[in-house]
Amino acid sequence: MHAQRPHHRPLRPRAALLAAPSSTASRLALATLLVALALIVATAARADQADPLAAPADLRTPPADAETRPSGLVTQVLREGRGDVRPNPEDRVEVHYTGWQEDGSIFDSSVQRGKSVGLPVDALIAGWAEGLQLMVVGEKRRMWIPGALAYAGVEGRPQGMLVFDVELLAIQQPPKAIPAPPDVAAPPADAEVTRSGLASRVLEAGTGKKSPRKRDSVRVHYTGWTPDGVMFDSSVMRGEPTEFPLRGVIDGWQEGLRLMVEGEKRRLWIPGDLAYDGQEGRPQGMLVFDVELIKILD
Repeated sequence: MHAQRPHHRPLRPRAALLAAPSSTASRLALATLLVALALIVATAARADQADPLAAPADLRTPPADAETRPSGLVTQVLREGRGDVRPNPEDRVEVHYTGWQEDGSIFDSSVQRGKSVGLPVDALIAGWAEGLQLMVVGEKRRMWIPGALAYAGVEGRPQGMLVFDVELLAIQQPPKAIPAPPDVAAPPADAEVTRSGLASRVLEAGTGKKSPRKRDSVRVHYTGWTPDGVMFDSSVMRGEPTEFPLRGVIDGWQEGLRLMVEGEKRRLWIPGDLAYDGQEGRPQGMLVFDVELIKILD
């Protein structure tokens, strides 16, 4: 006897149905699906290629869901960021931005220049400083800034409300102040004192053979403190040595540097009359400096 053939056929896998439809209805369904997918991809591509320099549609009037601050600043998150760290006034920020006037014209744009910028938060217009402190890294936010928080009354700057799209790329926190030395309040007993009242002590011996003359220029690193331990200036904090002619600095510096050789580091206790006494906006009284003489310049 011959084996009987089964009366049913094995079902074709679902993937095979999509790859090779066996009916007109299936082919039409597949075509419709492919068209829908193509439309979705095209729409996404257009969104990605939207002109970031084009004035936003809500330029003149913030949308109803925008956040209005007590100061009058209005903002809206365009893209969420990451984390929960926000800039403080003393921080620097790395940003991309575009700013428009109410007529839709661009007046400034890092995006247009193709390069992000680093900015100190506390040096910006009030609207920017306030808005940035609401943001986290990676966030993009639109700000409607009233004239009073922008450039009102500043000659040569755009007046009235300004609108900015700001992307926060990074927050750069300032380095911590260099701690004051333990003997900042008064020179120790082993300090060298000159007839002028300048006191000094060698912290690290130098390698050079000669000292600067009054007509020389020098390259130095330094940090300065008031006697209560408050740091008021430091090339070390800025990460870059300073160069200047010896004749162009305070008397205490001139005298102290002429005691030094290249490579030497010395602490100076400078009396107020050899420093800034009587100069407005400068620290008064005795000042303490750690100075490193890097090079005597020809």
